Amino acid sequence: MIAIQLIAHGSRRDEANADLEEVATRLRERSDYGFIVASYLEIADPSIPVAARLCVAAGATEVLLMPYFLSAGSHVTRDLQRFRDELNAEFAGVKFRLCPPLGLHQLMLDIICDRLGEAE
Repeated sequence: MIAIQLIAHGSRRDEANADLEEVATRLRERSDYGFIVASYLEIADPSIPVAARLCVAAGATEVLLMPYFLSAGSHVTRDLQRFRDELNAEFAGVKFRLCPPLGLHQLMLDIICDRLGEAE
């Protein structure tokens, strides 16, 4: 079973963290992935390792680590790659794969245009 682990930075503001929880909920409604969980690099819970353990406990044989980041900055290129490597070492029977961040996807321009139209 393939699980999805969404990963955001994490915030002290509950409203900011709730956005990722909403993305996880909507993705569950729209996809056939066996398990989807939100997780956070820091500040908020669950942490990346805790959420990964939830994926494994749910029966995942593969976990797609999906960064909810706009660019491949140091968190994605350094921190998330380190987590991926550590999780692959910890769970020998499960493959953890890191997806690219959101930023350069062709649909991002559509999103930006929509948001520009929503300016107050």
